[in-house]
Amino acid sequence: MAETRTTCPYCGVGCGIVARQEADGSVAVAGDPDHPANRGRLCSKGSALAETLALDDRLLHPLVNGRRVAWDTALDLVADRFRETVRRHGPDAVAFYVSGQLLTEDYYVANKLMKGFIGAANIDTNSRLCMASSVAGHRRAFGSDTVPGLYEDLELADLVVLTGSNLAWCHPVLFQRLMAAREARPEMKLVVIDPRRTMTARAADLHLALKPGSDVALFNGLLAYLAAAGAGDTAFIQHHTTGIQEAVVAAGADDTEATSIATGLPVVQLRRFYDLFCRTGKTVTVYSQGVNQSSAGTDKVNSIINCHLFTGRIGRPGMGPFSVTGQPNAMGGREVGGLANQLACHMEIENPEHRRIVQDFWQSPVMAQRPGLKAVDLFAAVRAGRIKALWIAGTNPVDSLPDADGVRAALSACPFVVVSDVARHTDTTACAHVLLPAAAWGEKDGTVTNSERRISRQRAFLPRPGDARPDWWIFAEVGRRMGWAQAFAYDGPAAIFAEYAALSGIGNDGRRDFDISRHAGMDAAAYDGLAPFQWPSPAGAASGGETRFFADGGFFTADRRARFVPTAYRPPAEAVTAEDYPLVLNTGRVRDQWHTMTRTAKTPRLMSHIGEPFIELHPDDAVACGIGPAGLAIVESRYGRAIVRALVTDAQRPGCVFVPMHWTDRYAARARIDAVVNPHADPVSGQPELKHTPVRVRPFGAAWYGFAVLTARPAEIGAGYWAIAPVAGGWRLELADTETPASWEAFIGELCGLPAESGHEVLAYHDAAASRHRFAVFRDGRLVAALFVSPDPVEAARGWLSEQIGQAFADPQERLRLLAGRAGAGRADRGAIICSCFSVGLNQIVAAVTQGGCLTVDEVGGLLQAGTNCGSCRSEIGKVIDGVRVQNAS
Repeated sequence: MAETRTTCPYCGVGCGIVARQEADGSVAVAGDPDHPANRGRLCSKGSALAETLALDDRLLHPLVNGRRVAWDTALDLVADRFRETVRRHGPDAVAFYVSGQLLTEDYYVANKLMKGFIGAANIDTNSRLCMASSVAGHRRAFGSDTVPGLYEDLELADLVVLTGSNLAWCHPVLFQRLMAAREARPEMKLVVIDPRRTMTARAADLHLALKPGSDVALFNGLLAYLAAAGAGDTAFIQHHTTGIQEAVVAAGADDTEATSIATGLPVVQLRRFYDLFCRTGKTVTVYSQGVNQSSAGTDKVNSIINCHLFTGRIGRPGMGPFSVTGQPNAMGGREVGGLANQLACHMEIENPEHRRIVQDFWQSPVMAQRPGLKAVDLFAAVRAGRIKALWIAGTNPVDSLPDADGVRAALSACPFVVVSDVARHTDTTACAHVLLPAAAWGEKDGTVTNSERRISRQRAFLPRPGDARPDWWIFAEVGRRMGWAQAFAYDGPAAIFAEYAALSGIGNDGRRDFDISRHAGMDAAAYDGLAPFQWPSPAGAASGGETRFFADGGFFTADRRARFVPTAYRPPAEAVTAEDYPLVLNTGRVRDQWHTMTRTAKTPRLMSHIGEPFIELHPDDAVACGIGPAGLAIVESRYGRAIVRALVTDAQRPGCVFVPMHWTDRYAARARIDAVVNPHADPVSGQPELKHTPVRVRPFGAAWYGFAVLTARPAEIGAGYWAIAPVAGGWRLELADTETPASWEAFIGELCGLPAESGHEVLAYHDAAASRHRFAVFRDGRLVAALFVSPDPVEAARGWLSEQIGQAFADPQERLRLLAGRAGAGRADRGAIICSCFSVGLNQIVAAVTQGGCLTVDEVGGLLQAGTNCGSCRSEIGKVIDGVRVQNAS
């Protein structure tokens, strides 16, 4: 058995993983106990990584217009078309759109090719969608894109403020570190700022369910309160900052009544929060997409930073503003200049001296002179015909960008689209002229940087299948074929990393924050053994150690002082209208899924928690919209529409709805929620407003609903609504339509792909008067399909039925019991899965409380193991326990 230490490919926590190849060729993964980010912990997604390594739906060979070709043919075509496009239309007519899924070495080569050799800055990344506002806010305040603190600060703080961050689901390992610290120090306080009562908010001492988009008003109110209370760190302000007066004036008077109106928060809650922040020295404010993804995202970031600068709470243990990123290498992309408005190593494209340093180092023939197009504008330029050749690497913009139908139209009209990816079938690969097979996690080597500036290795432990190649190799080969062979003559990722490290030290001498020049002379052997380290790591520095920034000033502005930034509150770009679009749509992640599901949907375990797209809406809004629990809803904006299942819950703020971002046309009929989202972006950062789109919601108007389990995925699904998810041995399928099939027997036959003379046995139950129909289909005594149809949302034990697929049913009575749709007395039914790590369901947890006497989450864990691995389900288990207690009390 061989063990490889590598890094998780999911969120920005950057967890270390030990991948072990077993004697039978299988792979097992576990958290790396020696990695400082996670100390052995893994979330549900990380724990299931070994289950996602199958080669089904892998892109294994280069394809041109759907035809398999050799690498040389594909690469020559890409190089020729890009070179000819530049010759005829200029360098601004081509663009790259890359991804936080890329390794740093991949990112570096792509950035070098575009900015230093093609000569345009039209390379942007999907990280623009998650943290560009944080980058812009850092640069405005600090003069550099610097995250001041460490993960350890969350454990050392006396007050942790989580704003715009569902940390329990989106960064579970970091959340568990925080919860463990609070358990050890019960006096620690947690404030959660979020319009939704998320699983993170359930753990809070104070939950502020503010009006969407009103974050600047909230933190301006805090700054005004601090100023009125005389809570400023006068020495820090005088010696290390500028602009305090302008920022305080912009924040306005200390008027919690006015702030209450702007934020929708009760005055008593505001005063409690402001007082807690004012009197707690060791305060960390953690923020994520709920702050960044806004047309005022940069101002939101600076309004938070202003409060920390005012109190001098920055760069010291347990203090500071802290941005947590969404992708495994969003930080690495920022460092190498993967954004259209940056150069490598945190140098600025607007700075002539920085351009000279980079061009001289690369010995490049040309250098981009101005920022390129940011993501939303880039695809608008594609649609307008200004971008004529586009290369997309490792991302799925047809699903993930706002106004996603417009993005699809843009790609369909673009003369030349290249996609390098791992997956063969995505909504974006369908638009490509050339597909290039990229190496996947477990097959590629490189580095990533997590949210606390820690650089770790991703290492290969699997052979590359088919013709798959690393992304850096693909970009370098195109660069060679475009005429720059010497500049792209890398023999492996170690050489790229050493070059990148050397560039970080050129002309630096402490004037720039990013410096890893200590590793400039690294050879392949040293690179293979590279241990996780945190930057800065300049030449001559001792190994190891951790660094916080700015406790004693030393900012990276011209005068080395931080800038207070005036942040006058302005509402979101589009306002709700009572007559047309009266609700606010918020989008985001769910616990067990990742981006557009190309990896996580491979494993039934991760699909068992939430198996179909949904909309959360408040009971009052559900009544107003005519939506019943578990009904289907159409969500519409002026950009597009989606169809999703209704989850009616008072955890949602009235007037607001939430839909997860993950579902694509591969897993649901029409659930691409970013087709609904508006494309307005922050004017400074270019980050789109993914958290605030005015929408209306109405019933789908289904004539019938269905649920099915099948051994094989149907080639076609003849229903206006469907959502499919893998289960062990097959698939589960939700269905609905506005029209009833002429023959249910024919429908089940088409669903199963059964010819009339197939020899399958079909057991059927019909209640024509009630429009209820049930089918069980057997082959050689084994269940190959079951279908349940009802005029209302189908009530059936979905988890139990999914476990029956492929099982033998010799007893006729057992076959008949299947049609009941439930396990029946004496048969185990786990219920809806709550704990994905150990596949523990709702019914088991309820039984542990009612029959096993478990009164706490830990007691349930001791009995069932639920919540004892990654811990991201602990809040849900607590909710179940509370619900049982309330029911028993009544």
